[in-house]
This record gives sequence, structure tokens and C-alpha cells, in this order.
Amino acid sequence: MAGKSNVLENDILAFLLNGTALPAISGAVGYPAGGGNFYVALHTADPFAANEDAGATTSEANYTGYARQPVARSSGGFTVSASGGVTSAKNTAAINFPACTAGSNTITHFSVVNTASGAGAILYSGALSASLAVSSGITPQFAAQALVITED
Repeated sequence: MAGKSNVLENDILAFLLNGTALPAISGAVGYPAGGGNFYVALHTADPFAANEDAGATTSEANYTGYARQPVARSSGGFTVSASGGVTSAKNTAAINFPACTAGSNTITHFSVVNTASGAGAILYSGALSASLAVSSGITPQFAAQALVITED
């Protein structure tokens, strides 16, 4: 099995989340640098539990008022850095979801997806450090630097 270098791991996160040109494929058809948004989604279970390779959204939150939240695909959306041989990205600013107006969910995971709604591809997902009970009046949010995505 072959692995990626730390340089490539850093370049991949910077390309995907910051829109920085990826030197190896810059300008290649289908791999544009910069622009657009990715979306952070909330989940009530591990969205990859059934089939990680499918990368489809499953077990997504469904409380009334819920919507995926956009994060700019630019240097302002995620901060990418490398330390100790691990490359990571963290959300630069707070991510605030709409308040729950009815229903309830227990949020255990998040994902970064490529669409604002509907079927989309999950690019990354992770478990929360503690589950979050969402009911009427609760506004889920992630503080700046709270979501950590690693590429290793």
C-alpha cells in the first residue's frame, strides 16, 4: 500500500477547503482552484457506518429549522496547517445552525458535504467530543477552530 507525503496531504486540504491550486493537477479539467462553498451537516449517527466508500449523506439531522451551513472554500473558511507530521484543517469562524423550532435530535457527528441540500457527497466526517441534544429553542453551533479535519 502506498501513502501520501505530508506535503501532498497539506496541499490536498488546502485545495479542497481553501481553494488553493493543487500544484500536481492545477488547471486539470474538473479540478478548479478557488471559489464556492462546502457545507457542514449534522448527523444523529456515524454517516459512514453503513458504507464509508459511498460517501453519501445518511442519518442527517431533521429537526424543524435544520439546514446545512455554508463554509467558504477559501482561506477564510478553514485554516490548514501541519504539525508533527499531521496535516489538519479547522473552521476559521464559528458555524451557527438555525435554531430548532420543533422536533428533536441527538447530534453525534458532523460532515463536510458538497451540496447545500439533498443527496451530496460527504468529503469528511467526524464524531463530536460529546453528543448534543437539540430540541425547541436550541441553536447548534461550532466555535471557531472546533471542527478538526485531518489528512494522514
